[in-house]
Amino acid sequence: MTFITSPEIEEYIYRLSVPEDSIILEMEKLGHKTGFPIVDRIVGRFLFLITKLKNPGLIVEIGSGFGYSAYWFTKALSNGKVVLTDFSKENIELAKKFFEKGNLIDRAEFHVGDGMEIAQEIKGIDILFLDHQKTKYLEAVKKLEGNLNDGALVIADNTLWHGKVVEENPDRQTKAILEFNKYMFNNERFFSSLIPVRDGVLLSYYRKG
Repeated sequence: MTFITSPEIEEYIYRLSVPEDSIILEMEKLGHKTGFPIVDRIVGRFLFLITKLKNPGLIVEIGSGFGYSAYWFTKALSNGKVVLTDFSKENIELAKKFFEKGNLIDRAEFHVGDGMEIAQEIKGIDILFLDHQKTKYLEAVKKLEGNLNDGALVIADNTLWHGKVVEENPDRQTKAILEFNKYMFNNERFFSSLIPVRDGVLLSYYRKG
């Protein structure tokens, strides 16, 4: 594994970023205790800033887990809503509890099932966040491109995949990430940047037509 940033630098940024919201701290504690993969607060703050700058009406997540990234998105909304999706009913029910405690429940929709199938029924997406099976990132963006508004943002987590994207003989998941990244950079409808923070976050601006 190749470090994306040095552990010391990451720890420094992490310590600068202590959130005031006790719900975020509670969610982080749960993620760290159980080993559940959350984007963590460095990426969470990035998502918050992007949302403030974009001022979206509709955010759709594929792979919400127990709602950590969605909570950051929702906190930043002026209007609009966030759609959470996850295969696990337990995760979605836990997300609902956190959103209720944070008084954000009225800005969110919660769905159990295949996020790609659920999102295919949703039009007018302003931000699409991918954090599900890495082998399905490319399939998801191809299937959902027609559901994006002009000027929509696609954000994908884990796009440097523990540094494996620069290793020889990539495994199946790494190959899938490499194909997705290549597509997002080579497709003229997307303008993409890959930010080397945490496990790599791809940010892409979508242009219709």
